[in-house]
Amino acid sequence: MTAPSIVWFRQDLRLADQAALAAAVHEGPIVALYVLDDEGPRQWRMGGAQRWWLHHSLAALAKDLGRHRISLILRRGPAAETIAAVAKEAGAARVHAIRHVEPWWQAAEAALADKVDLVLHEGQQLANPDTIRTQTGGRYRVFTPFWRALAATLPPAPPLAAPEHLHGHGDLRSDRLEDWQLLPTKPDWAGGFDVWTPGEAGAVEALEDFADRVATYDHHRNLPSIDGSSRFSPHLHFGEISPAAVWHAAHDAAPRSATPFLREVGWRDFTANLVDLFPGIGAKNGRDTFDRLPWRTGAEADRDFAAWTKGRTGYPIVDAGMRQLWGMGWMHNRVRMITASFLTKHLLLDWRRGERWFWDTLVDADYGNNSVNWQWIAGTGIDSNPFGRIMAPLVQSTKFDAADYIREWVPELRDLSDATIHDPHGEGCAPKDYPEPLIGHREGRERALAAGAKVRA
Repeated sequence: MTAPSIVWFRQDLRLADQAALAAAVHEGPIVALYVLDDEGPRQWRMGGAQRWWLHHSLAALAKDLGRHRISLILRRGPAAETIAAVAKEAGAARVHAIRHVEPWWQAAEAALADKVDLVLHEGQQLANPDTIRTQTGGRYRVFTPFWRALAATLPPAPPLAAPEHLHGHGDLRSDRLEDWQLLPTKPDWAGGFDVWTPGEAGAVEALEDFADRVATYDHHRNLPSIDGSSRFSPHLHFGEISPAAVWHAAHDAAPRSATPFLREVGWRDFTANLVDLFPGIGAKNGRDTFDRLPWRTGAEADRDFAAWTKGRTGYPIVDAGMRQLWGMGWMHNRVRMITASFLTKHLLLDWRRGERWFWDTLVDADYGNNSVNWQWIAGTGIDSNPFGRIMAPLVQSTKFDAADYIREWVPELRDLSDATIHDPHGEGCAPKDYPEPLIGHREGRERALAAGAKVRA
């Protein structure tokens, strides 16, 4: 009897274009395994919103595998030790997995390779970031030249279809998904998450829907009041569809106008490249000079941070974004930039506080994207905006026509006109139950610039 191979699923919860699965199937029977490892990531264990998505994505994957009469084996514990134990139980010949760049996954891969025959495959990015090199053989630290080099390697190989025939291997003990308690109960704060359909089928449906809109993406993506963005990030983060499949679908739908969207997929590769180069990027400033930046601390700073998390800053566009984040575990990308700029510049609060809040509340909280994007806005990153570039939330709100977006998420402002809703306090029409601004725009800007001057000094 042929020895089985283990397919170690992580953030690649799909059957189509899954190179690890395809390789294992070619060898014979498989053991489909997912390990919930909260010990390896330490402070980067999945946040609450990600755990909600994971529960439903694993349920969908188990259902898809069940159609082939294969059980998804669930185990909990340190990844390397747990997988090695399952390999011994099953008499597995080797373990196949998609390569990951997060530091805890790389540590787990190294530890597992000492215990079993581990074969790593590509498929988490458009290209292995280590293969995108400068003409002198170095690694890129700035996006634009990285994107040019990456684009020269595209298109990626056509995505593989899901295997038609899968063969399992006996019965192995599995945890019950419900026993992992990934879903919130008391309180159940995920009531608004029903707008999502986690799982591979949901990802395919979302991609088909977006293919009809990709031609207008560049024009509509910055307008939070309309459905112009892809909303694809959680599906990509959990690997319910491959980036290669996304690239081909978008390019085929709009060959001449898909580039702005494809650049965003390329940005995801770039953040993976930076994580591979600088594993501690989620906690350490990309530029050491910003270690001197005098972020605000203390009770008043804590009150401002709490107001920001609750969408009670007195700036409608900021409050709408923060309430959308809490309501559906996601925020429009333009508004993410506005809210992050407000926290780090107007409130002068450490970007890591905002990063950690997003990590817990975003269904698409990706280590690379979350860390690099926060540092890009804060001005502390390796490739980032200058610290002195400060978004004016009132101007941004008007420029990107956010009136209906504000009405949806800040209901106390619903009756205000398009002309007054962006700045109700300045227009003298703010309802009594809407908070005063935490700080004026000019005052916040001057305080931030003064802090930045200390870094330059």
